[in-house]
Amino acid sequence: MRARTRILVVFAAVLTGALAWISLIPISAPSREQVFEIPKGTWERRMAGEKIETLPDHIYLTAGVRDILVLKNRDDVPQIFGPTLMMPGQNFSLPFERPAEYQFACTAHASGQMTIVVDSYPATPWARISWRARELIRRL
Repeated sequence: MRARTRILVVFAAVLTGALAWISLIPISAPSREQVFEIPKGTWERRMAGEKIETLPDHIYLTAGVRDILVLKNRDDVPQIFGPTLMMPGQNFSLPFERPAEYQFACTAHASGQMTIVVDSYPATPWARISWRARELIRRL
């Protein structure tokens, strides 16, 4: 029984240490840009009747961490994102400063719409734990 208790105590200590580390380490990223690409042939495939989605319906950004949306138009035709016309080969960067949910017209989507969700910076320990868990789930 003592060996089992020791294992549980060690496990609890490791778990507590991991949660403390996750909650106290500041969140950073190598770049504040979140890059998405509209691949070559998107318009042609859509005109041929394919129901393809080249970009996600919802893009999640975090103020102060990853808060600059970069769209790259690799297609052969212009694409519209919000009020911006992106010519073939052109990149478009849009920084977000305020947490909110934004709706944009987007010709790269079959629905013609894209939602950008900007979360607030996770400043508290519990917010950091929650943010890291959400990011992990989104990546899976």
